[in-house]
Amino acid sequence: MAARPPPAPPARALLLALAGALLAPRAARGVNLGSGFPPSVQGGGAYEVVSASLLNGDPWTPRKNSDSKNHPEELHFRIQLESKELIVKLERNEGLIASSFTETHYQQDGTDVSLIRNYTGHCYYHGHVQGYPGSTVSLSTCSGLRGLITFGNSTYVLEPMKNATNRYKFFPVENLRSTWGACASHSNTSGFVGHHRLPPPSQTRTRHKRETLKMTKYVELVIVADNREFQRQGKDLEKVKQRLIEIANHVDKFYRPLNIRIVLVGVEVWNDIDKCSISQDPFTSLHEFLDWRKMKLLPRKSHDNAQLISGVYFQGTTIGMAPIMSMCTAEQSGGIVMDHSDSPLGAAVTLAHELGHNFGMNHDTLERGCSCKTAADKGGCIMNPSTGYPFPVVFSSCSRKDLEASLEKGMGVCLFNLPEVQPSFGGQKCGNGYVEEGEECDCGEPEECVNLCCNATTCTLKPDAVCAHGLCCENCRLKPAGTACRESSNSCDLPEFCTGASPHCPANVYLHDGHPCQGVDGYCYNGICQTHEQQCVTLWGPGAKPAPGICFERVNSAGDPYGNCGKDSKSSFAKCEMRDAKCGKIQCQGGASRPVIGTNAVSIETNIPLQEGGRILCRGTHVYLGDDMPDPGLVLAGTKCAVGKVRPQRSLLEAGSQRSVLFGNELQSWFSKSTSQNFASGIQFLAPRSKKSVNPRSRSDRGDGDLGKSSVFSQPFSVNKSFLPWAL
Repeated sequence: MAARPPPAPPARALLLALAGALLAPRAARGVNLGSGFPPSVQGGGAYEVVSASLLNGDPWTPRKNSDSKNHPEELHFRIQLESKELIVKLERNEGLIASSFTETHYQQDGTDVSLIRNYTGHCYYHGHVQGYPGSTVSLSTCSGLRGLITFGNSTYVLEPMKNATNRYKFFPVENLRSTWGACASHSNTSGFVGHHRLPPPSQTRTRHKRETLKMTKYVELVIVADNREFQRQGKDLEKVKQRLIEIANHVDKFYRPLNIRIVLVGVEVWNDIDKCSISQDPFTSLHEFLDWRKMKLLPRKSHDNAQLISGVYFQGTTIGMAPIMSMCTAEQSGGIVMDHSDSPLGAAVTLAHELGHNFGMNHDTLERGCSCKTAADKGGCIMNPSTGYPFPVVFSSCSRKDLEASLEKGMGVCLFNLPEVQPSFGGQKCGNGYVEEGEECDCGEPEECVNLCCNATTCTLKPDAVCAHGLCCENCRLKPAGTACRESSNSCDLPEFCTGASPHCPANVYLHDGHPCQGVDGYCYNGICQTHEQQCVTLWGPGAKPAPGICFERVNSAGDPYGNCGKDSKSSFAKCEMRDAKCGKIQCQGGASRPVIGTNAVSIETNIPLQEGGRILCRGTHVYLGDDMPDPGLVLAGTKCAVGKVRPQRSLLEAGSQRSVLFGNELQSWFSKSTSQNFASGIQFLAPRSKKSVNPRSRSDRGDGDLGKSSVFSQPFSVNKSFLPWAL
């Protein structure tokens, strides 16, 4: 029998209790997080009543329909404040809606109805305030002016007053009331960050990285509203759809400084019943939604990521949850968001936060030393682990670094194709960042263009330039054929080379899931070779290695927080069967005296006596994250934990016996569904209908993406506690 640590003595028990209390997410003072619905926005906050007029002095009259032909491409208006006058210049966000955009709702019998509306111009705008460099504006004009105006290092909200014509509330964003809540990010195949020293990158890799970062990435997004959200919006289908598009418009504005564009390919409203189980348990709701997305949504709607906007008030302080570094995966590219504010801005900020986790961004915790250009009392930055009022609208330096690390690791290969934008949504426009018919290049507005090969005013190539965009374009010239444009990111990835005829790097090709890697230690999974040894080095630093099998077998048979195979459908810790022991809590030996992943890890040591004498020391980890959070001390998804088996996020998968390489459309299923009493449900790899809808990494449409090597994992969890020695 394993000699597990004895029951905690009173002093140690007290430390654990205090740690749990100190680390538990808390509500902001004065905000009630009890049962019922969150408090309404702008409850008692000060605001200034203003009117809006066109520059010629005529009052601005709102259009009632979101698809009205009267929404102009450009809109300039004046807001007269008590102390100053603002000239707001807007341009319709032409890149917001994809040509494949659909609106889906359901009939009473459950039949889905998908509409492609004949929009000739929508009512969602981006812009700036004249005379304020660096100012940003994201507004909707669907039913009056509503949105965000940032200038002079402050952000303000503009929204219509009820029962008043051309009268608006104008107030600082910190006066916008909302439920204070926390995010619960969900660990994925790259659930930790290693702080051990890495070898310096080569000049070639640095150049690839620089090119990738300056390239525009496109997220083809679907937003779904559940039935409770439909009810909370007065069962008004059009109102819900407008709200979802307005949320996407704000999120697009948040991400533009990161060179990321949000392209909406669909909105869906569950106006009859929920299509999967959505409850107050955010963990269960997330997995139900991700399963529905994979099995139901992906086969009928191609997209990169899907987010659920829920009217359900999640238990505890959680207002959103998403898997980390899961962008472009069929299983986990998505998240759930509680609509916690009367203003769409609240859900937009939370969606941007959860999408950030999908991108591999971790929380902005104090120990990371993040730089945020917005002061905490004015909202701080989007990846703050707790969000209340004022709402954050910018990303920190840590978020940028996390994004760079994720791209270097190979995340998000589906983001580098240019989506087709619906021409009827405003037609072509030079300066929107999309190379459209008749354009040779498009580097955005002249004030934001940094491309030396493109004339931002005319969207034509500069004299003597052959190209302006793409990883196979350098100094305005095509790179020679055979030039590496995308390095192999790991042993499961294959390099790509320029053709000499195109500025774009060929589609990414990688070894199929189930292909052996690292000798016989691993299987390829989502383009990555994950092993126990890699995870041990990540957790404990250089010199760490997996513990003997007896450690996994003894520790993980306990079914407690320190040894388990995850949680079952009742959220109870599940014991590992002997055959699944290496899919449970990771057990290591060697390395540093304490985990190197930060100040949040709890080290758990178990001594196992041997029959021949002596003991084996087994080293595991535990993090206090609450009941709605997964345990990052579990063996990472994709790790080979037995012959023919890898550990996915929620189940065990049987690896195929065939060996092959994935090229283009040649897709085959490598895994079959495997049942295990230790997991709530399994993950099944299906042969996709198209390369785009199920396995985004295989897309052959134009896709430039730098997959530079990196051995740094992202860290999704932030708590301020470490044990060994025991201390508060």
